[in-house]
Amino acid sequence: MSKKTLVLGASLKTDRYSNIAINRLRQNNHEVVAFGLKQGEVSGVTIDTELLDYKDVDTVTLYLSPKHQEAYYDYILGLKPKRVIFNPGTENPEFYEILKYNTIEFEVACTLVLLSTSQY
Repeated sequence: MSKKTLVLGASLKTDRYSNIAINRLRQNNHEVVAFGLKQGEVSGVTIDTELLDYKDVDTVTLYLSPKHQEAYYDYILGLKPKRVIFNPGTENPEFYEILKYNTIEFEVACTLVLLSTSQY
């Protein structure tokens, strides 16, 4: 089953994990939307540079350091995702508590590992 995923912190650089995640999500037939600082395209997915009101987002996968996440708290909450994935380096206990309060699940995990082990 496809899980619409927002890659937050998407990069056009092919060696970045966010870029690899977009490719792997698409290879696994997940619908992907992406937000990053530079507009472009990865695997047919447009990286938006404006925060859009995406509909029916199942998962937000974070590729932003904790100090850069706070600016996106309200945005993520407004999308009402089912879960947020904190990839390595994005762990943020403050945001965990906010998500819990808003009954949004979260995982401290690696999107790439979840995909490769069929746990996504």
